[in-house]
Amino acid sequence: MRSSFIIMITAICISVLLLTVRNSRAASSLPPLLAAPHVDLTRYMGVWHEIARIDHLFQKGCIKSSATYTLLPDGEVEVINRCVNEKDGRLREAKGRAWSVDPEGNARLKVSFFGPFRGDYWIVDLGKEYEYSVVGSPNRQYLWILARQPVMDESVFKGILKKLTTQGFPVDKLVR
Repeated sequence: MRSSFIIMITAICISVLLLTVRNSRAASSLPPLLAAPHVDLTRYMGVWHEIARIDHLFQKGCIKSSATYTLLPDGEVEVINRCVNEKDGRLREAKGRAWSVDPEGNARLKVSFFGPFRGDYWIVDLGKEYEYSVVGSPNRQYLWILARQPVMDESVFKGILKKLTTQGFPVDKLVR
């Protein structure tokens, strides 16, 4: 368990560094990413099931992925990402912290899973009843479609894809 965790940390670090270098030019040609206008962090807390994602090395082989968010007394958010390794059925888990860099809207967060490595975690779309959430990065390289239930209505999913396309996300790279 410990060695798979270290491998996952190393993979994330390498992925972030490579993507940052490779995509810095491409991201500058995109219009600024629009975040959701306001997120009530208290309502956002709880378990979210992954419906789709842009796949990355640190999530390769993950199925039944979920994220659990817990508001901490200091205003930061504990993040626990879990998935089942499709090859051996083992539970994989990564713990991190998130904090708002947008205190008025709370839709733009920084997330750190491994010390100094931080990433942008922007809530770019959110269901009116907090039944779904779409999280992405300003460079459009990271994207997750999440829902409170493990299954999402197809018409809702297609509506989200339309919005993401207008925001410049490569929806053709989504893995469901």
